[in-house]
Amino acid sequence: MEKHGNLSISSENIFPIIKKWMYSDHDIFVRELVSNGCDAITKLKKLEMVGEYSIPEDHKFNIQVIVNPEEKTLTFIDNGIGMTAEEVEEYITQIAFSGATDFLEKYKDKTNEDQIIGHFGLGFYSSFMVADEVHIDTLSYKEDAIPVHWECDGGTEYEMSDGTWNTVGTKITLFLNENCLEFSNEYRIREVLEKYCSFMPTEIYLSKANAPQEYEEIEKDELLDTDTIVETIHVEAKTEEKENENGEKEVVEVSPAKDKYKINKRPVSINDTHPLWTKHPNECTEEEYKEFYRKVFRDYKEPLFWIHLNMDYPFNLKGILYFPKINTEYDSIEGTIKLYNNQVFIADNIKEVIPEFLMLLKGVIDCPDLPLNVSRSALQNDGFVKKIADYISKKVADKLSGMCKTEKEDYEKYWDDISPFIKFGCLKDDKFCEKMTDYILFKNLDGKYLTLPEALKVNDEVQSNEETQSSEENTDQNQAEVIDKDGSEINESSETKEEEAEPPKRTIFYITDDIQQGQYIKMFKEQGLDAFYLTHNIDQPFISHLEQKNEKIKFQRIDADLTEEFKEEIDTEEMKADIDSLTDIFRKSLNNDKLDVKVEKLKNSDVSAMITLSEENRRMQEMMKMYNMYGMSNDTFGNNETLVLNVNNTLVQYILNHKDSENINMFCEQLYDLAMISHKPLKPDAMSKFIKRSNDIMMLLAK
Repeated sequence: MEKHGNLSISSENIFPIIKKWMYSDHDIFVRELVSNGCDAITKLKKLEMVGEYSIPEDHKFNIQVIVNPEEKTLTFIDNGIGMTAEEVEEYITQIAFSGATDFLEKYKDKTNEDQIIGHFGLGFYSSFMVADEVHIDTLSYKEDAIPVHWECDGGTEYEMSDGTWNTVGTKITLFLNENCLEFSNEYRIREVLEKYCSFMPTEIYLSKANAPQEYEEIEKDELLDTDTIVETIHVEAKTEEKENENGEKEVVEVSPAKDKYKINKRPVSINDTHPLWTKHPNECTEEEYKEFYRKVFRDYKEPLFWIHLNMDYPFNLKGILYFPKINTEYDSIEGTIKLYNNQVFIADNIKEVIPEFLMLLKGVIDCPDLPLNVSRSALQNDGFVKKIADYISKKVADKLSGMCKTEKEDYEKYWDDISPFIKFGCLKDDKFCEKMTDYILFKNLDGKYLTLPEALKVNDEVQSNEETQSSEENTDQNQAEVIDKDGSEINESSETKEEEAEPPKRTIFYITDDIQQGQYIKMFKEQGLDAFYLTHNIDQPFISHLEQKNEKIKFQRIDADLTEEFKEEIDTEEMKADIDSLTDIFRKSLNNDKLDVKVEKLKNSDVSAMITLSEENRRMQEMMKMYNMYGMSNDTFGNNETLVLNVNNTLVQYILNHKDSENINMFCEQLYDLAMISHKPLKPDAMSKFIKRSNDIMMLLAK
């Protein structure tokens, strides 16, 4: 048989398109050709299952990849179903006709034990991205089949004739072009195979043509039927001179004589045909999960924990998601989610399938039902993909909430590492946020972790007392006499007004810097109040998000204002003169006539002054910092800090009683900077002045 013909394509420009645009990475041709080999083997297995073929007892399915740098070739050999001349013409010469799809349609009602990988018919032609010429030698499984030889130089013409290949299966030989000779290098091909084919369902072996044979020695009980014995090595018995019970020396045999066998070194498969994610979670041990993590991600820091995904309906999805440990704030929290289709690597971090917040994790997901495009490298726009992403998000939420309920101690131990993932997820996914809101942990001043419902109760008793007091004042006011138009007295019902009043928001106090806010923390502890550490960058947008979702919750930084628990009752009218005097002194000394000054009697007399900034203004300032990169000034809305002076403090009393002193300006500036340091870092110029002023004050004391 000899035949010449034209490839059945709609345009002669198909090859330039394939070479340049169909695949984003040229090395992907390895994945495509190996996948085709796996499909050929799967088809033959299916035929045996339906009784149409009998596989020889000693047959071992595998794919051979052979590099030949001398001849500049790369060869792929499978011992699968093979092809007849008619099938070569149908499946190879008609570009984009899928033999896999045709096969599945034929046998769809008989068996679905194994999965066919390819569906598109373009995988083979990826070889022309790197080869000037491609040869196919194949022999069909069918009885009395004639071997076929096919070759094409990358144009629209091919040649097909009877071949000499005498093994059922297919050999594809690529004659590499000058720009792609790297693929005839054994180490380069190993790298590509490990990238794309590490978990394909058929064993893959890599070898170098004409390489010298390697040997190994084994014991007799290690010998296999498939081993080729090169040499039998007789090992004499080993003896030693030892002293017996009578104290006499004698020669004793310590190792008997035996035969060893020198054999051709056994080939080692480069892939794991049964990866961990294909197993049921109950079959996997903790050490297996950790070993898989080390192997796949080259990360030798143990993961915190993992989630094993295993779903058969309404779609087939398996995988493992690992929560990695982040040791320092400088570690990258960018993760890697590897996407597979029937154990064939597709890509890293495809955002259509993996919820954005989970891309911070490390893991693998295998979903044979994914609607891929012709290159298997990207996803089609399909509503089904969104369902997969929603399922993954739900499974993660279920795992985390379950841990919080049943393994609270471990959950707390992991919290500092996993909180950025969870909070980011709450910002990005409303359904995830709804499931996780009650399982967010907050670390309090004593280092104890509380859930959001528990945190809300911390200061409820104090706030309840404040509300009771406020309610009593409102009741007195509501019972006040009101004069109607005709002069009659009316007692207005307080009950009506209470119904109209909105319930107060429940406040959660928080800390962003335990050093800068140390003074405030001390005051909180003295009054038996609690606050929670929110020190991560994501915490600010996260608490704003929680407030939007829960209108009755308010987060307030501990230096935003002074609660009533810190203050003694003050008679404003009686102290009006002192308040006005202190305000005037500090405004003049600091050369700031708009300085907001507040005078209080604090229970802690050691505190001279404090700076407060309302929660609203502080958040506005932070937002303005973000806009500043576009040229907007930080001072657009002013600083809005309030200087709180404690008249129970000796230094404040000294300033009040010595306002005409020559050093009063220096004392006021020093007190203001001390208050500011407890609030936020001083600017460089202000810090320089503060240090010089501190030296001047010490010199005054030294005189």
